[in-house]
Amino acid sequence: MNDRILPAIGLRLLSVVFFALMNACIKLAEQAGASVVEILFFRQFGAAVLVSGVILSGPGLRSVATQRLPAHVLRMAVGLSAMTMTFNGIVALPLAEATTIGFTVPLITTILGAAILREPTGAWRWGAVITGFVGVLIVAQPGGAHGSLTGTGFALAGALGTACVTILLRQIGRTEGALTTVFWFSVLSLVPLSLFYVPIARGHGVFGWACLAAVGLLGGCAQIAMTNSLRLGPVSVVVPMDYSSLLWATALGWLVFGTLPAAATWIGAPVIVASGLVIVWREAVRRRTDTLVASADDVA
Repeated sequence: MNDRILPAIGLRLLSVVFFALMNACIKLAEQAGASVVEILFFRQFGAAVLVSGVILSGPGLRSVATQRLPAHVLRMAVGLSAMTMTFNGIVALPLAEATTIGFTVPLITTILGAAILREPTGAWRWGAVITGFVGVLIVAQPGGAHGSLTGTGFALAGALGTACVTILLRQIGRTEGALTTVFWFSVLSLVPLSLFYVPIARGHGVFGWACLAAVGLLGGCAQIAMTNSLRLGPVSVVVPMDYSSLLWATALGWLVFGTLPAAATWIGAPVIVASGLVIVWREAVRRRTDTLVASADDVA
């Protein structure tokens, strides 16, 4: 067993903290006058600088050479669309609510995996998907006075896009390393973002520029930590650590923005989290079963 569980968990928890701080900086940057396009540009610019620095100081640029540029372009287009929706959701909703709706990614990934990849999906997973979306309805309270339905729509669209990226990465990951994928996503996305950013570029105060810089640096650090966590430990162990982000979102929402989750979020969030954990558990069971079957075939 080459997995190093404790470092993997530590890196995943660190990435959660970085992402939570980045989300807070996104809201602060928007309040300081930055548009979502500007925030996206600096998010990817900071990530590109950090990832390039890691590559140049380590394996070198040759290590990210690829024969699958079209696949990376597709991943960039889908990933950038997902990030745009997610950032709009963060701007429109309180941090805890936006984070909670983001927990639907495993639920949507399960649906896409069954529909596109023909992955086996039993009663446990389908039950978890249905239960999870009941939790979403509790949090969103459609027809109620709570929150922003537009923001909820953005957050759900972002979760759908992120789930699509997950499916794409399963295909790309068969031939490409994690650092290669992160590098091309960060660099390629600067091309369309520059086209939208340059015409609207404008000055900001010191606080605004600091928030934009923080979004890029924190996002890059989070991406590197998250990628390395998957290199050191199995998905079934590290992914559940992501749910700790709700604690950070709640704390930052209260300390920085003076908001606490609504009562519906306290009810719906555990439902969504439990559903996601069931899916992660069933995935671990399936992989363990596949490994045992493969081992038995080898012995036979």
